[in-house]
Amino acid sequence: MSQPTAQTPAQTPAADEGAADRLIFGRILALATADPVRTMPQALALTKADLAELAARHAPQFADWVAALSDGDEAGEDAIEEADLRAFLTEHGARGADEERWLAAILARRSLEPNHLWQDMGLHDRGELNLLFQRHFPALVAMNAGDMKWKKFFYRQLCEREGLMLCKSPNCEVCDDVEVCFGEEAGDPLSTLSRLARGG
Repeated sequence: MSQPTAQTPAQTPAADEGAADRLIFGRILALATADPVRTMPQALALTKADLAELAARHAPQFADWVAALSDGDEAGEDAIEEADLRAFLTEHGARGADEERWLAAILARRSLEPNHLWQDMGLHDRGELNLLFQRHFPALVAMNAGDMKWKKFFYRQLCEREGLMLCKSPNCEVCDDVEVCFGEEAGDPLSTLSRLARGG
Protein backbone atom coordinates (compact mmCIF):
# COMPACT_ATOMS: atom_id res chain seq x y z
CA MET A 1 0.00 0.00 0.00
CA SER A 2 1.57 3.28 -1.07
CA GLN A 3 1.82 5.81 1.68
CA PRO A 4 -0.51 8.81 1.38
CA THR A 5 0.66 12.21 2.42
CA ALA A 6 -0.92 14.99 4.39
CA GLN A 7 -2.55 17.37 1.98
CA THR A 8 -2.01 21.10 2.30
CA PRO A 9 -5.40 22.78 1.90
CA ALA A 10 -5.89 25.15 -0.99
CA GLN A 11 -7.42 27.75 1.31
CA THR A 12 -5.80 29.15 4.42
CA PRO A 13 -7.07 27.66 7.70
CA ALA A 14 -8.31 31.11 8.69
CA ALA A 15 -10.57 31.13 5.62
CA ASP A 16 -11.79 27.57 6.11
CA GLU A 17 -11.89 26.09 9.61
CA GLY A 18 -12.25 22.61 8.15
CA ALA A 19 -8.94 23.09 6.36
CA ALA A 20 -7.19 23.43 9.72
CA ASP A 21 -8.39 20.02 10.83
CA ARG A 22 -7.58 18.46 7.46
CA LEU A 23 -4.06 19.82 7.76
CA ILE A 24 -3.57 18.81 11.41
CA PHE A 25 -5.03 15.31 11.24
CA GLY A 26 -3.50 14.61 7.84
CA ARG A 27 -0.04 15.38 9.22
CA ILE A 28 -0.63 13.26 12.33
CA LEU A 29 -1.84 10.22 10.42
CA ALA A 30 0.96 10.54 7.86
CA LEU A 31 3.52 10.25 10.66
CA ALA A 32 1.71 7.33 12.30
CA THR A 33 1.62 5.32 9.08
CA ALA A 34 5.39 5.72 8.82
CA ASP A 35 6.08 4.39 12.33
CA PRO A 36 8.32 1.34 11.85
CA VAL A 37 7.59 -0.18 15.27
CA ARG A 38 4.08 0.66 16.45
CA THR A 39 0.65 0.29 14.95
CA MET A 40 -1.43 3.43 14.44
CA PRO A 41 -3.48 2.73 17.60
CA GLN A 42 -0.27 2.38 19.62
CA ALA A 43 1.34 5.47 18.10
CA LEU A 44 -1.72 7.67 18.61
CA ALA A 45 -3.47 6.07 21.62
CA LEU A 46 -6.74 5.70 19.69
CA THR A 47 -8.93 2.71 18.92
CA LYS A 48 -9.50 1.52 15.38
CA ALA A 49 -13.07 2.85 15.61
CA ASP A 50 -11.84 6.32 16.60
CA LEU A 51 -9.23 6.30 13.85
CA ALA A 52 -11.83 5.28 11.28
CA GLU A 53 -14.12 8.16 12.29
CA LEU A 54 -11.20 10.59 12.37
CA ALA A 55 -10.10 9.57 8.89
CA ALA A 56 -13.64 9.70 7.51
CA ARG A 57 -14.10 13.26 8.76
CA HIS A 58 -10.71 14.82 8.12
CA ALA A 59 -8.25 12.56 6.30
CA PRO A 60 -9.99 10.17 3.89
CA GLN A 61 -6.67 9.50 2.14
CA PHE A 62 -5.86 7.31 5.17
CA ALA A 63 -9.14 5.39 5.30
CA ASP A 64 -7.65 2.29 3.65
CA TRP A 65 -4.77 2.27 6.13
CA VAL A 66 -7.20 2.32 9.03
CA ALA A 67 -9.44 -0.31 7.46
CA ALA A 68 -6.43 -2.61 7.12
CA LEU A 69 -5.77 -2.54 10.87
CA SER A 70 -6.53 -5.69 12.81
CA ASP A 71 -9.65 -5.44 14.97
CA GLY A 72 -7.44 -6.65 17.81
CA ASP A 73 -5.01 -3.73 17.54
CA GLU A 74 -4.91 -2.00 20.91
CA ALA A 75 -3.77 1.47 21.88
CA GLY A 76 -1.49 -0.05 24.54
CA GLU A 77 -1.10 0.79 28.19
CA ASP A 78 -0.75 4.36 29.38
CA ALA A 79 2.64 5.55 30.52
CA ILE A 80 3.01 7.31 33.86
CA GLU A 81 1.04 10.58 33.87
CA GLU A 82 -0.38 9.95 30.40
CA ALA A 83 -3.93 9.60 31.73
CA ASP A 84 -3.51 12.75 33.83
CA LEU A 85 -2.30 14.73 30.84
CA ARG A 86 -5.10 13.39 28.66
CA ALA A 87 -7.66 14.44 31.28
CA PHE A 88 -6.05 17.88 31.63
CA LEU A 89 -6.21 18.46 27.89
CA THR A 90 -9.79 17.18 27.60
CA GLU A 91 -10.84 19.49 30.41
CA HIS A 92 -9.57 22.48 28.41
CA GLY A 93 -11.08 21.55 25.05
CA ALA A 94 -12.95 24.31 23.25
CA ARG A 95 -16.22 22.52 22.51
CA GLY A 96 -16.09 19.04 24.00
CA ALA A 97 -15.95 17.69 20.43
CA ASP A 98 -14.64 14.30 19.37
CA GLU A 99 -11.69 16.09 17.77
CA GLU A 100 -10.57 17.41 21.15
CA ARG A 101 -10.90 13.99 22.76
CA TRP A 102 -8.83 12.48 19.95
CA LEU A 103 -6.23 15.22 20.13
CA ALA A 104 -6.00 14.91 23.93
CA ALA A 105 -5.15 11.22 23.56
CA ILE A 106 -2.72 11.87 20.70
CA LEU A 107 -0.98 14.77 22.43
CA ALA A 108 -0.61 12.81 25.69
CA ARG A 109 0.91 9.84 23.86
CA ARG A 110 3.15 11.87 21.55
CA SER A 111 4.39 14.01 24.46
CA LEU A 112 6.30 10.92 25.58
CA GLU A 113 8.55 11.15 22.52
CA PRO A 114 11.99 12.84 22.72
CA ASN A 115 11.72 15.62 20.13
CA HIS A 116 9.94 18.95 19.97
CA LEU A 117 6.20 18.29 20.28
CA TRP A 118 5.45 19.72 16.83
CA GLN A 119 7.89 17.19 15.35
CA ASP A 120 6.47 14.28 17.33
CA MET A 121 2.98 15.24 16.11
CA GLY A 122 4.13 15.04 12.49
CA LEU A 123 3.68 18.78 11.97
CA HIS A 124 5.92 20.94 9.81
CA ASP A 125 6.68 23.63 12.39
CA ARG A 126 5.64 25.08 15.73
CA GLY A 127 3.20 27.37 13.94
CA GLU A 128 1.08 24.37 12.94
CA LEU A 129 1.12 23.15 16.54
CA ASN A 130 -0.01 26.57 17.72
CA LEU A 131 -2.82 26.45 15.16
CA LEU A 132 -3.95 23.16 16.71
CA PHE A 133 -4.05 24.69 20.17
CA GLN A 134 -5.71 27.91 19.05
CA ARG A 135 -8.47 25.96 17.33
CA HIS A 136 -9.10 23.20 19.86
CA PHE A 137 -7.58 24.32 23.18
CA PRO A 138 -7.73 28.15 23.25
CA ALA A 139 -7.91 28.17 27.06
CA LEU A 140 -4.45 26.59 27.14
CA VAL A 141 -3.13 29.22 24.73
CA ALA A 142 -4.34 31.87 27.17
CA MET A 143 -2.74 30.03 30.11
CA ASN A 144 0.53 29.70 28.21
CA ALA A 145 0.69 33.42 27.46
CA GLY A 146 4.49 33.42 27.73
CA ASP A 147 4.73 30.83 24.95
CA MET A 148 6.52 28.22 27.05
CA LYS A 149 7.42 25.07 25.13
CA TRP A 150 4.30 22.93 25.23
CA LYS A 151 5.82 19.83 26.83
CA LYS A 152 7.32 22.00 29.60
CA PHE A 153 3.99 23.75 30.02
CA PHE A 154 2.05 20.48 30.30
CA TYR A 155 4.23 19.01 33.01
CA ARG A 156 4.46 22.27 34.89
CA GLN A 157 0.66 22.34 35.01
CA LEU A 158 0.43 18.73 36.17
CA CYS A 159 3.02 19.32 38.91
CA GLU A 160 1.24 22.43 40.13
CA ARG A 161 -2.01 20.47 40.32
CA GLU A 162 -0.29 17.95 42.55
CA GLY A 163 1.25 20.69 44.66
CA LEU A 164 4.75 19.81 43.50
CA MET A 165 7.54 22.31 42.93
CA LEU A 166 8.83 21.71 39.41
CA CYS A 167 11.10 24.74 39.07
CA LYS A 168 14.08 25.79 41.15
CA SER A 169 13.31 29.51 40.73
CA PRO A 170 10.30 31.38 42.09
CA ASN A 171 9.52 32.83 38.66
CA CYS A 172 10.73 32.53 35.08
CA GLU A 173 12.31 35.97 34.95
CA VAL A 174 15.07 35.03 37.39
CA CYS A 175 15.60 31.44 36.21
CA ASP A 176 18.81 30.26 34.53
CA ASP A 177 16.82 27.82 32.37
CA VAL A 178 14.66 30.33 30.50
CA GLU A 179 16.12 29.20 27.18
CA VAL A 180 15.27 25.57 27.97
CA CYS A 181 11.61 26.43 28.55
CA PHE A 182 11.07 29.28 26.10
CA GLY A 183 13.83 28.98 23.50
CA GLU A 184 13.45 28.51 19.77
CA GLU A 185 12.17 25.15 18.54
CA ALA A 186 13.97 24.96 15.24
CA GLY A 187 14.42 21.77 13.30
CA ASP A 188 13.15 19.71 10.40
CA PRO A 189 9.87 17.80 10.38
CA LEU A 190 10.31 14.16 11.32
CA SER A 191 8.81 13.21 7.95
CA THR A 192 11.74 14.99 6.28
CA LEU A 193 14.30 13.41 8.60
CA SER A 194 12.84 9.96 8.03
CA ARG A 195 13.01 10.41 4.25
CA LEU A 196 16.62 11.58 4.49
CA ALA A 197 17.53 8.60 6.67
CA ARG A 198 16.15 6.29 3.99
CA GLY A 199 18.14 8.12 1.35
CA GLY A 200 14.92 9.26 -0.37
